[in-house]
Amino acid sequence: MDIRNEEVLGDYFVIKAEEDGVNVIGLTRGAETRFFHTEKLDKGEVMIAQFTEHTSAIKVHGKATIQTKHGTIISD
Repeated sequence: MDIRNEEVLGDYFVIKAEEDGVNVIGLTRGAETRFFHTEKLDKGEVMIAQFTEHTSAIKVHGKATIQTKHGTIISD
């Protein structure tokens, strides 16, 4: 594994649902961005995820607390 891949694969983040029905959607890398994976979380559920060579972005729909190495974000 080269340094570039270690940087991409090293970023973990935590999403905690603050209400039922929070959607977490993974978006692909590459020339065309597409939705490729969806999870639904209920209040109190926690998801620990990681950016990968296939995942370039995450969309969170619903009220959740998102923790990354850059800080904490609370979505409305």
